[in-house]
Amino acid sequence: MSFNLATMLRESALAQPDKDFLRFPGGARTFAEVDGAAGAVAVALRARGLAPGDKVAVLLPNVPEFVVAYFGILKAGLVMVPLNPLLKAGEIAYHLADSDARLLIAADAVAQEAARALREVPAVEPVVVGDLDTGKWPESVTAFADLLAAGDDGELYPGAADDTAVLLYTSGTTGRPKGAELSHFSLYMTCTIGSETFGTVPDDVVLAVLPFFHVYGLSSILNASARNARTVSILPRFETGAVLAAIERDRITVMAGVPTMYHALAAADSSGYDTSSLRIGSSGGAPIPEQVLRAFEAKYGIPVLEGYGLSESASTATVNPGADNRKVLSIGKPIWGVQLRIVDDEGTPLPPGPEHVGEIVLRGHSITKGYYKRPEETAQAFRGGWFHTGDLAYADEDGFVYVVDRKKDLVIRGGFNVYPREVEELLYRHPAVAEAAVLGEPDERLGEEVVAVVSLKPGGHAEPDEIVAWAKERIAAYKYPRRVRIVPELPKGPTGKITKVPLRQSTADGPGRG
Repeated sequence: MSFNLATMLRESALAQPDKDFLRFPGGARTFAEVDGAAGAVAVALRARGLAPGDKVAVLLPNVPEFVVAYFGILKAGLVMVPLNPLLKAGEIAYHLADSDARLLIAADAVAQEAARALREVPAVEPVVVGDLDTGKWPESVTAFADLLAAGDDGELYPGAADDTAVLLYTSGTTGRPKGAELSHFSLYMTCTIGSETFGTVPDDVVLAVLPFFHVYGLSSILNASARNARTVSILPRFETGAVLAAIERDRITVMAGVPTMYHALAAADSSGYDTSSLRIGSSGGAPIPEQVLRAFEAKYGIPVLEGYGLSESASTATVNPGADNRKVLSIGKPIWGVQLRIVDDEGTPLPPGPEHVGEIVLRGHSITKGYYKRPEETAQAFRGGWFHTGDLAYADEDGFVYVVDRKKDLVIRGGFNVYPREVEELLYRHPAVAEAAVLGEPDERLGEEVVAVVSLKPGGHAEPDEIVAWAKERIAAYKYPRRVRIVPELPKGPTGKITKVPLRQSTADGPGRG
């Protein structure tokens, strides 16, 4: 079956060409304008010799060019690799090399890190959005504006529905990010069924402050809005004043965010803004505390529906089915076409009830094809024919699911996934550090904060603040540990493996030496 995900944008542009698709500080773009610009990008990319299946990395915040680049890449039959603009040079270079990217579309604001990364992978051609200072970039650099000059030929590459559309990087037991392959069909089904279950109406205006490089923002907001011809109000970063101003200016009806955003808005002074257009909220990325949920709902007078998903499920796996049928603190039920089980360590399904906690496993149309160039990790994740999420939960008698913990040591800081092994590997590179363990500590504002416990080499000397500053220079801002505790020796289990259970208790003592 032939299918291209960019069909969603083309059909909405045909049906409502003059309707605003994107609104942003300083302007707006209609569906027809975005569709035409994306078509021009597709033509330009094909003219540069890129062939169907080639990878194009995108290092942009939430700006109109991200949307144009995304749908242009899809139209050309290429694979989009979204990257966090906060990544450092070494991280960018790793993603470019591992994904076999041929082109990088990046913002001029990240020139320093991106240009350093490109020196490690010189075969990747850069395209720059914004001020093109050729002194910062390789000689092969191209301005994004030049891609738009090609003109739209109206063509969509007629690939197979199971072709990879997006290579979305996540992490695993090795600590090295790996690319989850999401197909055109899986992304289409997830955004279509997810938005139907959530309850979309034609006149909705959706807040897009969640980053498009994350699966939540890409699938549940951008794709769903293209599919349903909804208007999207784009903000490049979360600031309470900017969000409240956008709600008033663009008459936003749907608030989509992570718990930290709801916490900040619940605490903000909103008295000077008209937020009466809001009708419903969506929360994901991490469990939302009941106190935060209640405070936000009381202040803004709208229900917030909690859902669940991950990169490997193309965002939505479960959602609460409407404001009248939700269960507070539950992640809802699986969406149509997705099967969910809660199983024990042997893979045996568990009965309902909070006393029967097990791992969430999934299968269905939304689940990843596998991890790019990693057959062994793919096989491990899909053992028994089900995708193993690593998240622990239970279900009630009505089929509503409640997440209680994470099987892995994943830390979710402000909605961003932080994988301790990756941070630990960085800390091991510090000249004074002998051993390191990274874990999450509960944080009222961010959900979790990244904390490191380290021991020093014999004769080594380092202060906690020094290690924090050292890590801050070498890893993305949301990943580096805000607190470091130095101990004489890290606790070990019977096999000599570092055990984190006693460390979770000791971090409550505060930073410094133990």
